[in-house]
Amino acid sequence: MEPFVLTNNAGMTARVISYGATLTSLTVPSGAAPVELTLGYDTLEAYRQGSSYFGCTVGRFANRIAGGQFTLDGRRYELACNEKGVNHLHGGVKGFGAVPWDAEPFERTGERGVAFRYVSADGEEGYPGTLSVRVAYALTDENRLRIEYEAATDQATPVNLTNHAYWNLAGAGSGSVLDHELQLEADQYLPEDERLIPTGEIRPVAGTPMDFTKPRRVGERMEEVPGGHDHCYVLRGPAGTLRRAAELVEPVSGRRMIVETSEPGIQLYSGNFLTGEKGAGGRSFQKHGGLCLETQHFPDSVNQPEFPPVILRPGETYRQTTVHTFVF
Repeated sequence: MEPFVLTNNAGMTARVISYGATLTSLTVPSGAAPVELTLGYDTLEAYRQGSSYFGCTVGRFANRIAGGQFTLDGRRYELACNEKGVNHLHGGVKGFGAVPWDAEPFERTGERGVAFRYVSADGEEGYPGTLSVRVAYALTDENRLRIEYEAATDQATPVNLTNHAYWNLAGAGSGSVLDHELQLEADQYLPEDERLIPTGEIRPVAGTPMDFTKPRRVGERMEEVPGGHDHCYVLRGPAGTLRRAAELVEPVSGRRMIVETSEPGIQLYSGNFLTGEKGAGGRSFQKHGGLCLETQHFPDSVNQPEFPPVILRPGETYRQTTVHTFVF
C-alpha cells in the first residue's frame, strides 16, 4: 500500500491511496511529533477487510436506501441490502470505497494533489448506467484539504458521493470525541425511523438534542439520542454554492477544523459502531473514537421526491466540492 504523500509549507501531510480513493492519513505539526487526525489502517489488507469505511470515497450512493429498492423512469431497481439485510448502505457490497481507482498526481501553485478516476459499469451493484467518476484531493498551503467530485453517465442513475473520514482532533486513538465542540450551520434535521431511514419530515433542531447551531460538546445530550448521533442535517444556504457547514474544535489542544461544502446536507456520525478496531500504529479505535461529517445529499432521496434530486442524466455533470480548513 504505497500512498501518495501530499505536504504543504506549514508542515501538514495528507496521504491518499488508489484503493477506494481513500484518505488514509492527515497529520498536523505539534511540538516534537506530528499528530494524526484521522482513523485509518497500516495495510491494504486491513482496508479490504475493514467494515467502517475509514477515509474512503463512498458511492455510487452514500448513506442508506430503504429496502435496497427505488423506481426510476418507471423501472424498479433492486440493490443489495448490505446493512443487516434491511438497507442498501454506501453503494452496496462492493461500493466505490472497495475498488481500485486510477491515479494521477498533480501540482499547482500553492497546492499538491491526486486525481482519482473510476468507471462504474452499467449494472454494478444493481445501478443503471455506466458512470465515469473523478475525485481529486488537494492539500494547499493555506492548510485546506479540498475534495472535488465529478461524474457523468450514459443512463439516468442516482449519484450521491462523499468522503467517510473519521476525525479526532486530539489524535487518532487518543480516546473519544465526546468532548469535542461542534457547531453545524443547520437549523433543521431529518428524523429517522428504526431503520435509520428518514421519515420524510424536516424538523427544526431547536429544543432538541440535535441542536448544534451554537458550539457545544458532541456528547452533551448523547444519552437522549438512541444509538448516538447518525443523522443528516439540512444546511443553510443554496446547494451548489460553497458555504460553511461545520466547525469542530478540540478544546484542550485548540485544534479546529472548518468544513465548507456545496452539498445540501451533512451527516453527523459519532462513531457509534466502532468496537475497538486495531488501526494504524497499533492504535485501538473504540466507540466514539472518531466522528464523521459527511457532506452529501439526503439519505433515501431516490424514494423521497420532496428531497433535493439525486438523479444524474446523460449530458449532465455531477459536481461536488468539500473543503476542510485546519487551524493548529
